[in-house]
Amino acid sequence: MTRKRRRMMVVGLGLLCLGAAAALALTAFEDNLLFFYSPSDLHSEAPPPGRMLRIGGIVEEGSLERDGEGSVAFRVTDFASTVPVTYRGILPDLFREGQGVVAQGRLTDAGLFQAEEVLARHDENYMPSEVADALERAGVWRPESGEGPPRGSGG
Repeated sequence: MTRKRRRMMVVGLGLLCLGAAAALALTAFEDNLLFFYSPSDLHSEAPPPGRMLRIGGIVEEGSLERDGEGSVAFRVTDFASTVPVTYRGILPDLFREGQGVVAQGRLTDAGLFQAEEVLARHDENYMPSEVADALERAGVWRPESGEGPPRGSGG
């Protein structure tokens, strides 16, 4: 084997190893990536059941139900579609009906969203930018001031 051929084999093997490492890294990132969906997005393009994702919208008026064991059920809406949500744990102090919310969890086969974390808006004027964008795409705004709520950085 000539020196040139040996060098080309080493370079080729190095590129092959680099490509395999890049493919493994991208696969790992894909598994840990959290996608954001509005209720309308979930109804139009449902992700695979069991995949971790975030949903955002407004807690529908009259939908909040608590049981005696610490579980809460409510519906998240973007005024075009609605997603039922269940959560077991302590809700944020600012969580209430008619307010913006982002929930992280998994969608079941039955279309029920099981939240592992629930985030409420920070003050009376704040709405996460993902929720504001989803409501704007749905063509629905419920601004209190006329321009709509200021957008935040996400959560």
